[in-house]
Amino acid sequence: MADARDTSFRYLTLLQLIPRYPGSISTPVLKEKLAERGFHIDTRSLQRDLSEKLSTHFPLGCDDTQKPYRWYFDRDFQCQLPALDVPSALTLVLAEEYLKGLLPPVVIGQLSPQFTDARRLLDELSSNGLSQWARKVRAIPNGKALIPAELDETTWQVVAQALLEQKAIDVNYLSRTTETEKALILHPQGIVSRHSVTYLLAQVDGFDDLRQFALHRVKNAAISETAWQVRAGFNIDTYIQSSAFGYRQGSKDVTLDAEINRSVAWLLKETPLSSEQSISPTNKSGWYRLTALVPDDQQTLWWLMGMGANVKVHAPSTWRDELKASAERVLAHYLEDSDPHLSGVNHG
Repeated sequence: MADARDTSFRYLTLLQLIPRYPGSISTPVLKEKLAERGFHIDTRSLQRDLSEKLSTHFPLGCDDTQKPYRWYFDRDFQCQLPALDVPSALTLVLAEEYLKGLLPPVVIGQLSPQFTDARRLLDELSSNGLSQWARKVRAIPNGKALIPAELDETTWQVVAQALLEQKAIDVNYLSRTTETEKALILHPQGIVSRHSVTYLLAQVDGFDDLRQFALHRVKNAAISETAWQVRAGFNIDTYIQSSAFGYRQGSKDVTLDAEINRSVAWLLKETPLSSEQSISPTNKSGWYRLTALVPDDQQTLWWLMGMGANVKVHAPSTWRDELKASAERVLAHYLEDSDPHLSGVNHG
């Protein structure tokens, strides 16, 4: 009885490990992941589980054009283990709306079966009115969001596989500087989604420095026969905090000292700018004093610029000077005596 129960649990674990197409997983990787979960099985038995046992009852596919073989579920296969509940379904609907403005469609597509399950569950609950929830939930990004750059589905599959399985990839990369494609061997170390662009962090074969590659400019990606080059001690959070994406201007946090009007004060009381923040009234009607410990980064400075005349910065002095200079440059544009776009316009 114990052996039968263990076999059933092994089957369930296998089903959870196999992705839907176009995703796939190789037999050796499945064997390794089963071992990590306490199921030790030889390769022949695993292949028998997949080809003779599970394939009989589930829409399993096998890519036998390469070795080792790779396994996947049919793209439209629906499996709810465990069953989806109403709060989780509503959360997925909200997550889909939010992620649409952040990630490329091909990345969102990896979760389309889960999103479809969520919408189907809510649509089926017509008896208690919950079927309308999916039509009443939206996520609006904070600020102007550009449409995410288009990403090739095969490229995403190859890059994701290489990153997780620690493999190098052969690619053609379109350089924005030269506007030409160049053949490269890349050693993936991480992926960062920033605004509307997804970046691959990788080393070029033969070089030690870490570079950023916009995934939508990666062409013809394929797993490389070159051995993956490890980057010892790499930490993606440390890398981001080191101003790799132009965020930070200094390694230490700074104290923001500013006057803010009533609307900004209300906003920051509900959604603080920092965990260390204080807001107090001033002698000026409708104005408040803001003190907050914030990162010395461009993002905070840009946010302050977006507040315009609703914020007056006193410190840091470098931010005050930059905000003032930026305002003067903008004003100068509108005070120019001669505007080439208006030349020839009849003002009479």
